[in-house]
Amino acid sequence: MSIVAIALALAAAQPAAPAPVAQTRRTFAGLTMAPAGDRLAVIEADQVENAAAEPHKRVVLRSALTGAVLATHDPCATCDYQDPAFSPDGHRIAFLARDRKAGTTTLWLATDGVLAARTMIQGVAGRPRFSPDGKTLAMLAVVGAHKDVGATQAAAPQVGEIGESFDEQRIMVIPVEGDAVVRTVSPADTFVYEYDWTPDGRGFVATAAKGDGDNNWWIATLDRVDLASGTLTPITAPKDQLNYPRMSPDGNAVAYIGGIMSDFGSVGGDLWLVPATGGAARNLTPGFAGSFTSLMWRGNHLVATALVGDRMTILSVDPATGKTGTLWSAPATIRAGDANVALDARGDRAAALIEDYAHAQDITAGPIGKLGVDNGLTHANAALVAAGTARSVIWTSDGRSVQGWLLAPARIEPGKTYPMVVEVHGGPSAASTPAFFANDFRGGLARKLLEKGYFVFFPNPRGSYGQGEAFTRANVRDFGGGDLRDILAGIDAVEKIAPVDDRRLGLFGHSYGGFMAMWTVTHSQRFHAVVAGAGIANWISYYGENGIDRWMIPFFGASAYDDPAIYRQLSPLETIKQARTPTFIYVGERDVECPTPQSVEFWHALNAMGVKNKLLILEGEGHGIRKPEHVRQVNDGALGWFDTYLKAG
Repeated sequence: MSIVAIALALAAAQPAAPAPVAQTRRTFAGLTMAPAGDRLAVIEADQVENAAAEPHKRVVLRSALTGAVLATHDPCATCDYQDPAFSPDGHRIAFLARDRKAGTTTLWLATDGVLAARTMIQGVAGRPRFSPDGKTLAMLAVVGAHKDVGATQAAAPQVGEIGESFDEQRIMVIPVEGDAVVRTVSPADTFVYEYDWTPDGRGFVATAAKGDGDNNWWIATLDRVDLASGTLTPITAPKDQLNYPRMSPDGNAVAYIGGIMSDFGSVGGDLWLVPATGGAARNLTPGFAGSFTSLMWRGNHLVATALVGDRMTILSVDPATGKTGTLWSAPATIRAGDANVALDARGDRAAALIEDYAHAQDITAGPIGKLGVDNGLTHANAALVAAGTARSVIWTSDGRSVQGWLLAPARIEPGKTYPMVVEVHGGPSAASTPAFFANDFRGGLARKLLEKGYFVFFPNPRGSYGQGEAFTRANVRDFGGGDLRDILAGIDAVEKIAPVDDRRLGLFGHSYGGFMAMWTVTHSQRFHAVVAGAGIANWISYYGENGIDRWMIPFFGASAYDDPAIYRQLSPLETIKQARTPTFIYVGERDVECPTPQSVEFWHALNAMGVKNKLLILEGEGHGIRKPEHVRQVNDGALGWFDTYLKAG
């Protein structure tokens, strides 16, 4: 027998190498704390890497002192759970179970551990909250919903007569005990986005607008809703957007976050206070060098979270003077259910879901100043290893200080240079903040790039949160102008401190980042590969195609019909003849925010210019890509695109 034959025979006799073990990551959502500060409720699931379907979730009750599991609720094998909430006395927990196949949402109530279904609606619901006396539950509900709530969700099929009726989200109430008589409170023609019980339990403060809920949040007003009659009374109509309406414990004032915001749920601005009876609102924090992101009352003062530079902070705020005091600060990202941090009734103990670039998300809890990735209540994800290292980078552009995050591969060889991909966040009113990258839509591409030896750069150019309202407003009527200059200056700063090869630069963006990707293709030759997700190529046609044209007025100053010149000036198609960069384009088939025709227009134009490109339209998807197989398609397609044009040579 020849040496080759012997070797082959020996190899065949050896046991096969074990297949790689798929990592399992614990996911958390909806964290809330009992009033006494002794227990937490959270939605948990075990996500297996590259699984074919979303994992089944469960409602978990944990000790806030030890993290031990005290109870688990999972009454529906086919449901997703959301929004757990404690009663004021802590003896009850309410949560919702959504059965997507049946099209129903059930309100469950656990009383001292005993679980019962309180009511079920045909449609979708959210944000269950107990009245101050604990006797009534309220929630937001869309009965007979044609789609999930929110403009990022996939649109309902556009057939038949369009624009004649809209889903309306209303406040619904139900007694905690006795007959489960459900009553809808707020007006039938009004979409309610957020609400808060008044301290006397006789009504609500809410943000609301008439008409199409996807489109009209940008013009929502702050209103009062009477529980008995359902009468809606305006409190104030701010010129900008507002979030987190919270009534003071004495019932005399309403605090909220106000500022220029490009998406519902992407919160940033100053703190405002207005009399509960109506009148002029007062900016409590003018000139604050950061962006407030959530808000709650504790006694006679406010507790708020804010992004300040590269750090998430928790602050106390005096509603009389606006004076702030820092309670906690770290270069990390924190989240909870009703705000970005969950507090006990006194405001002394806190809990949050916390992560940074080196640590996967887990629960932290304790005295409010002691939260941190190194003070974990749970350690479910402690074994997960980051794909690289991160550092905050600060540079100057047009006289402004700009911040971003630079991620490097885990191994750097001396004397070697590396390709880099720049990821531009959506919004534009948003920010890139520390996150542990897992193989999902949020972080899968970044993780894959780091594992393959790319640097990844996350700039927060003008228009972003984190440096105050003036900075967030600095790209109004200048989309792609100053913010692209900020990004290019950031790349220059990175190349001075990291072994990045300027000849192998790529750029990726989704939503507003997708627009920036298209804009960059037609305004810079510095990049050698671009991926544009759910982008905007032509602001004029976009104005007539999208389902959220209200968002554009604060940023453009007028409609496309009143001032078409600025819309044309900021459209990538106006400068398409400058395009040279190979571009991979993808978009959801039923995207409300950045409709498919925008990506088709850009693809068509690149073909006309002879520029290498590819277009991927994802069946049934909206603005956010949800299905695991589509997430993999996007991430693998983008990675392959960058490998083709950046790795070689």
